[in-house]
Amino acid sequence: MCGKDGQMFRAEIEGTEMVVCEACSKFGKVKTRFKTRPELKVERKRVQVVEQRKIESKKEILFLIVDDYASRVKNARERMKLKQEDVAKKTALKESLIHNIESGKFEPSMKTARILEKFFKINLIEQHEEEHEGFSGSGNEGLTLGDMIKIRKR
Repeated sequence: MCGKDGQMFRAEIEGTEMVVCEACSKFGKVKTRFKTRPELKVERKRVQVVEQRKIESKKEILFLIVDDYASRVKNARERMKLKQEDVAKKTALKESLIHNIESGKFEPSMKTARILEKFFKINLIEQHEEEHEGFSGSGNEGLTLGDMIKIRKR
């Protein structure tokens, strides 16, 4: 793993058999011991890949909390002439949570924002569309290093 020379061990580390130095062998179960680093033969093959890809745009819909959520919640509560304590009792939310949301110290989760939207009849969540351009092709995600080389044990 670290690349040191010297006495080498074949060890199984996290389910993978590797040739490692003495220091790295303590991270797994030692299978065999070598005096020097074993030679690994690498076979190279020429791979020709022909893929047709076209640019494809994908739309993604995002739901985001509005930037001025604190003032919207506070203004709605004051308009209904309620205290934070009253809102907490009627919505089953904590009074400290409502205080932190109104002061802007805490951005509400989607679930909490939906509760407050229904109670105050205001909008706290906006819908945004994002367009992403990407490639589409044969469904193959590309070649991996393992596809390019094959290591044979000697």
